[in-house]
Amino acid sequence: MEVYVESGRVVKVKGMKEHPLNRGRLCPKAPAIVDLMYHGERVLTPMVREGAKWRKVDWDYALELLVENLKEVREEDPRSFAMIIGMPILLGGSSTVGLIRRFMDVYGSPNCFSPESMCYRHQIIGYILTLGKFPVPEVENSNCIVVWGHNPHESKPPLAWRIEEARRRGAKLIVIDPRRTKVAEMADIHAPIRPGSDIYLAVGMMKVIIEEGLYDRGFVERWTVGFDKLKEHLSKYSLSYIAERTWLDEELIAKMARVFATVKPACIVQGVNTLDQVLVGVQNARSIAMLHVLTGNVDVKGGLVRASRSHIASLRLPHLLRDEPLGIKEHPLFYQVWETHLGEGQAMYLYDAILEGRPYQVKSLFIAGSNPLLTWPEASKLAEALGKVKFLAVMDLFMTDTAKHAHLLLPAATFLERYELCDYYSVIFGIPYMMLRKKCVEPIGGSKSDVELWLEVARRMGYTEHFPWRSVEEVLDYVLKPTGYTFKDLEEVYPSGVWVGKVNYGEYLSKGFRTPSGKVELYSETLARQGYDPLPTPREPYESPFNEDSKEYPLILTTGSRLIYYTHSQLRNVERLRKQCPEPYVEMNPDTARRYGLRDGGVVVIKTRRGSIKVKVRTTPTILPGVINMSHGWNEANVNLLTSSRPADPVSGCPELKALLARVSR
Repeated sequence: MEVYVESGRVVKVKGMKEHPLNRGRLCPKAPAIVDLMYHGERVLTPMVREGAKWRKVDWDYALELLVENLKEVREEDPRSFAMIIGMPILLGGSSTVGLIRRFMDVYGSPNCFSPESMCYRHQIIGYILTLGKFPVPEVENSNCIVVWGHNPHESKPPLAWRIEEARRRGAKLIVIDPRRTKVAEMADIHAPIRPGSDIYLAVGMMKVIIEEGLYDRGFVERWTVGFDKLKEHLSKYSLSYIAERTWLDEELIAKMARVFATVKPACIVQGVNTLDQVLVGVQNARSIAMLHVLTGNVDVKGGLVRASRSHIASLRLPHLLRDEPLGIKEHPLFYQVWETHLGEGQAMYLYDAILEGRPYQVKSLFIAGSNPLLTWPEASKLAEALGKVKFLAVMDLFMTDTAKHAHLLLPAATFLERYELCDYYSVIFGIPYMMLRKKCVEPIGGSKSDVELWLEVARRMGYTEHFPWRSVEEVLDYVLKPTGYTFKDLEEVYPSGVWVGKVNYGEYLSKGFRTPSGKVELYSETLARQGYDPLPTPREPYESPFNEDSKEYPLILTTGSRLIYYTHSQLRNVERLRKQCPEPYVEMNPDTARRYGLRDGGVVVIKTRRGSIKVKVRTTPTILPGVINMSHGWNEANVNLLTSSRPADPVSGCPELKALLARVSR
């Protein structure tokens, strides 16, 4: 975006036309950054909590308090200190994340957690286990697009805009979603699937493609292993059984498979976390990858593609760690798949480490740019855990629900008040591009960037050998060195960013696949050796409508749907956005509402085995009967009081958040 500054103050923003991702368009949140930056409730000075009251302190006092705690914990067991970083940190690029994790490496704690414990990482694992890499769908060149469990108009507008362009040029569009979203309204085929049953549908589509001879024989015979085992495995499932489990018609399942296999090139756009947050999240990702493989849509224009990445210097020092993170003993592939080091623990095991000391006690916690009481599952259990830690420090823009539990609150700079290297465009969007995010104005009040904070903490901890840099600019010069660019280059010579390579069409022809076999692994020996399903195998959610529990909890609750005006729990305090979506609500079909004597706009109690909440009803014919949907991030009606933190996916430990059993009452 273009940022306009007058007298040291941001006054407005506009879309940057030359940017290859948004091409000058902005979502409704962008103009609200001015309101956010100058919000009257923003935290602008460090504060310590004394009982129920907060006292403002200077930075020197706050840093000494933090460092004193860090040193005390380190003497006993550095693993007892854990870090939680949120989306604002992850979107600061790999250098920001890398510097924080470098501090943890030097300190001696492997326990740095992020939203990836329940989001996106599970896709990466599934794709790497199958393809040896993580490619992304190239929508703009595709003639058949399958949008599976994704609502891009609310969650990823640049993708929605590309799908709209593809439709205008005649591309086929299939949408698989229990809700008739805006993108579903545009589709040739909309499949309103039962939440949590996607693995059945993927198996059914593969079955049709193989048994009807629609697969790419040349590619499969030359570049895959395990095809015969996959074919035999799929023969066990009838389309009638799959139709029963998915709530879809047999003919619709077959039609989608035939269209995807015969209209070339084709790609599947998988939801950011919809298919992850179930019992078979990794297997869902493997199934999506396999559908591309069977139809010859890997490394081809308009299929799954991998773009060149900016090769920056790593800041990690993992060899200094003496132990693996929490949850990795149970889920080793969440930490590393072959030569790909993913580098963090499974956060669902943090709860019991704090509350029960399993496998050891976590006593001190630092949370940056995250509000887990509203965005992590099983909020009541997490609140109990936050109340038990000996020392909790939070760095954020506002006094969030999580920050209220802190002993120390530190003021964070917004993304327009700090420098960051945005180097993730190729991984997320398939665009080989890199850009320096500029510090447009000086941080307001006493706010600091995360990199500035940890550079200073490292100095006070005596870690100057591993942290020789005196500024953010010096850190960025270090990480940029392998690219041939400098910080000054990206700030002054190439302010609009630089291209870092190309989209690698036909990559497998020269490099093969980075798997042990050098081919696509339809049957995974790696999974088999670790006791997991080596082939995608349908399994019901822990809470299934086919289980006995459904008599007491007859509805399917799916959570975490996105709202275009907010990012997780952020921005609800910005008036212009709050006016657009002023209150939480639960979506349900009018038939469902009538069944339970509910009305549109009335208040309903939603209950699961974890807890209950009250929220207003919004009836809509666009959602399947028997399914209720609610977004997260509302402190007035926190849907995560209803969810479970139990690690569900045996491979990754991801919790189930998309298919829970619930009941409603007036």
